[in-house]
Amino acid sequence: MSDIRIGLRHEIVAVSRALDEAGLMPNKSGNVSCRLPGGFLITPSGVPYSQLEAAQVVELTADGAPVQGGLRPSSEWRMHGAIYSQRPEVAAIVHTHSPRATALSCARLGIPAFHYMIALAGGSIRCMPYATFGTEELARNAVCGLDGRRAVLLANHGVVAVGASLREAHSVAFEVENLALQYLELRAAGLE
Repeated sequence: MSDIRIGLRHEIVAVSRALDEAGLMPNKSGNVSCRLPGGFLITPSGVPYSQLEAAQVVELTADGAPVQGGLRPSSEWRMHGAIYSQRPEVAAIVHTHSPRATALSCARLGIPAFHYMIALAGGSIRCMPYATFGTEELARNAVCGLDGRRAVLLANHGVVAVGASLREAHSVAFEVENLALQYLELRAAGLE
């Protein structure tokens, strides 16, 4: 295994644990991936992030075939693969179930451009229609919602944030949750 792959595996573990500790990807929810030539690395299904090890990160080809045996990939591997195939500039994806942004997604509300930090997401953050987790429909919705953006809400599900690096995707996901908190407080005060 190349040093680059080893380094990216460790970085996926670090980002996953940081998001878990911040309450944005609690326990086993959400997933993290990064692009490789001809495929991508993604967090495994069913492993609590506090226990995740670099060797457990799953490598898939661009079409989702496992490169070697081991743990099953996250059920959202189709979504990650679809985003990578449509967005060549994206090198990393973070999918969270962060509480406030997910609450907005359950209300089928996006986040408007009410604060200048929305620019980190590329503009207002859309909320895409509901689709069952792990499906091609959900993957299509995510790709569509990310058109011209670095973040999208998936109805009754959570957030997808993308970036040119794992650090950038992590930062976008964190800021989406911050914006969701502010937007919910504005709505609770009767303002928008």
